[in-house]
Amino acid sequence: MRRNQKRGLSNFAWGMITLALIAVVTYFGFTKEIPFQHHFTIKAAFKSANNIKPNSFVRIAGVNVGKVTDVEPMGKGQSQGAVVTMRIDDNGLPIHTDAQAFIRPRIFLEGNFFVDLRPGTPSAPKLGDGDTISVQNTRSPVQLDQILTSLQANTRHNLQILLEEYSRALTPPGSTGYNASIPWWEPAYKNSAIVNQATLGLKEGDLQGYIREAGTVAAALDANPAQLQSLITDFNTTAAAFSRSQSSLSQTVAELPRTLRAAQPALDALNRSFPAVRALVSDFRPAVRSSGPAIDASMPFIKQARKLISKPELRGLVADLVPTVPSLGALNDASVPLYNQVRAASSCQNGVILPWTKLTVPDPNFPAKHDVAGEAPQPLVGLSGEGRSSSPNGYWFRVDLTPGNFVYNLGNGQFATRALPLLGTNPPKAQGRPPLRPDVPCETQGVPNLKTTPGSPPQRVQSAAEADPKAFKAMWDKLSAKAVDGLRDSIKSHGLGKDLSVSSEPATAGDIAGVASRFDHNDQLNRVRQLLQNVPGAGAAAGSGK
Repeated sequence: MRRNQKRGLSNFAWGMITLALIAVVTYFGFTKEIPFQHHFTIKAAFKSANNIKPNSFVRIAGVNVGKVTDVEPMGKGQSQGAVVTMRIDDNGLPIHTDAQAFIRPRIFLEGNFFVDLRPGTPSAPKLGDGDTISVQNTRSPVQLDQILTSLQANTRHNLQILLEEYSRALTPPGSTGYNASIPWWEPAYKNSAIVNQATLGLKEGDLQGYIREAGTVAAALDANPAQLQSLITDFNTTAAAFSRSQSSLSQTVAELPRTLRAAQPALDALNRSFPAVRALVSDFRPAVRSSGPAIDASMPFIKQARKLISKPELRGLVADLVPTVPSLGALNDASVPLYNQVRAASSCQNGVILPWTKLTVPDPNFPAKHDVAGEAPQPLVGLSGEGRSSSPNGYWFRVDLTPGNFVYNLGNGQFATRALPLLGTNPPKAQGRPPLRPDVPCETQGVPNLKTTPGSPPQRVQSAAEADPKAFKAMWDKLSAKAVDGLRDSIKSHGLGKDLSVSSEPATAGDIAGVASRFDHNDQLNRVRQLLQNVPGAGAAAGSGK
């Protein structure tokens, strides 16, 4: 043998390696698990484990998703039961908090039991690793021996009686009544669910208080066994009386649905009134508590008042009232016609006059800023003044800066000049006073109509400018020169020389617009332009701003 030749493993080493491989293959063959790897586990509390053992299957919808790894009894101080630990594979996840677990027997050829797992609803939170399904969500199978031990002789006898009576109930006329009752099941169950929901109360602790008070009532019933026995006996007598009056009772029950439908709105209204009644009772309680001292304090006054209504006092008062009472009766009779007139006047005021004062005069050229009640009193303040016409802003003074190009005959030797032609009169001159009907009640009359149709303008006459244009122009130039001088002196005396100037040349539209803008009279200038649109021959000038 060469010294540098490598030596192979010894037979002992090969034997150890072979044993290790056999152990690993055997482990995987029996456990089918990878060692040192963590698995997802959950627990479930059962009242009875029913021979569930480690390695029992865990199934979801018949598919194996894990197995039982441990079964142990409940902790100390706990009721009888067992805690089953289950390892869940990835194909069985997720498991939710409302999951349910059932121990079910396998088929005959499989033997033993398995855990039927229902993973719960997706909207519920997920169970974490190591969490426990509560005993309320688990079930154990009922064994045959449990059924046999439950059905004792007396129980079987009672079951026979139950089945016999049930068969009689399903034969006519019981079956007919049963079928007739089916349409009423839905409202009965619905209303029962509403009642059960109402027993939970409106706020936290109501159900606890209900159970506590129910316990108090039960304790009070239990405290008097003799009276409770008498109650049951009397109830039996009452039931027998109902049985003897079965036809009348049937008619009464038939009327109950209509009675309930009629009573439901009243009960709803009564229920809505309870909060207000409670608030009234709460507010009224201090007054009731103080009523006793108030009555005690009023007793001296009542004693004195009793003396006032004694016979001597009443006789004196009656003697003083003898001449007054007939006069009051006559006044009462005479006041009836007066109050009839007052009623008619009030009705006229409310039905005719007040609606008229709320109207507005419909005039598109001179729109009213207020209704009749606001416009009518304004001229009254100037009746004693020089101007005779005024508004809340002051008196009205009309000054003609030009003689006017249009002359109108107003009648009775009166003439008027206007720079612009008159379009018409609104309201037109009345033909006479409206008829007065004192025999017709005012309250039956309609509200006055303020809408009018404009009438024709007064008769126009020829002006001096139209009769002799040359003479009129000469006179106009002379008056214009004097007017310009007078305006210049007035502007200078008022300190407006920097803002205004006077020229003998006619003012242009731009000059007028500049003055209006400087003194914040743009609205008045625009109103003049709108009025010129209605003047024949002046529309073009108004549109161009001349």
